[in-house]
Amino acid sequence: MSAWRPVPEGLAIAVRVTPRASKEVLAAGTDEHLAARVCAPPVDGAANEAVIALVAKTFQVPRSAVRLTGGETARIKRLLLSGDSDMLARRAASLYGAQP
Repeated sequence: MSAWRPVPEGLAIAVRVTPRASKEVLAAGTDEHLAARVCAPPVDGAANEAVIALVAKTFQVPRSAVRLTGGETARIKRLLLSGDSDMLARRAASLYGAQP
């Protein structure tokens, strides 16, 4: 799987999470996943909530449009973003330096 792929509901993404970072950022990772750094610790779902909020902010969608679909306790999370898959894919590509 690439870092993202269009699905009928919107866009499915894979994100590798680094908790307890000094600042929060979602950026290009590898071909397999985006890279997220969040300030929250990996305790009681705090890091998962921080990743969801960060992804929503970065992709400019409501927080309710982002859902964790896999990797709840793993470093690599699978998320589903609801919305226009073409627009969301362009935003994902822009993290890797592609023109939106």
